[in-house]
Amino acid sequence: MILVTGATGNIGSALLKELHARGVGPLRGLTRDAARAVFPEGGEAVQGDFAESASVKPALKGVRSLFLVSRLGSDADILEAVRQAEVEHVVLVSSITVQTHPHLGPAGENLAVEQLLKETGMAWTILRPTQFASNALMWVASIRGRETVRAPYAETALPTIHPADIASVARVAMTEPGHHGRTYALTGPEPITARQQVEAIAGVLGREVPFAEISRRQAHAQMVAVFGVEAADAVLDVTGGDVNPELLMVRDTVSQVTGTPARPFRQWASENADAFR
Repeated sequence: MILVTGATGNIGSALLKELHARGVGPLRGLTRDAARAVFPEGGEAVQGDFAESASVKPALKGVRSLFLVSRLGSDADILEAVRQAEVEHVVLVSSITVQTHPHLGPAGENLAVEQLLKETGMAWTILRPTQFASNALMWVASIRGRETVRAPYAETALPTIHPADIASVARVAMTEPGHHGRTYALTGPEPITARQQVEAIAGVLGREVPFAEISRRQAHAQMVAVFGVEAADAVLDVTGGDVNPELLMVRDTVSQVTGTPARPFRQWASENADAFR
């Protein structure tokens, strides 16, 4: 049994589809609302909430390999439950900021979860992706409303990754040998700025989408209400305010692990165009 947590999210849903398409099973997906979850045929939807770690225990019965999205509850309690369930292998989604911005609070939290996993004695694989292409969904309201998209650090180009590429690496790590004890830094195939992302979305929509760069102070004021002060500062540092050259590097990890080139941002924009219409 393979258990995918965050099963209705950007990575988890893509992972379930990949596993099913390749005949891997049995499959189980953990979601907070199993009644509304739509999984591939044969996939079992199990309800659980990481905020209540005890609710996750039934989903772990018989599980051999686990795809884990962390920092949604008490990771120490969750990993202990996973260990007690005798799960053999955990694929953990962390963040590339663990190595590029270790001084930031969220990066330190991710590193702590990585260490907790290693201390369980279970086999592990750690994925450290960079900025997600799906972060562009934050512009949905502006683009649908035909308003100007406003973002800071308009010319900072990051190698944004398609969430499905993270899923592809996870699928290989869970189903093929040679990936236990490995940590993979994951990026997209090319650097792309916020301005270029908006241009790509405009291209697939077939219409102009106006864009304007705003200051860090303006962006911070908008983000604090959603993320809180520390997280807002961290996001702004990573996206342009405190760019480590290592964060800008394009890595070929996706192609090396999966045998398929990483997907460009324009592909993600094309696949998700309806969200912006």
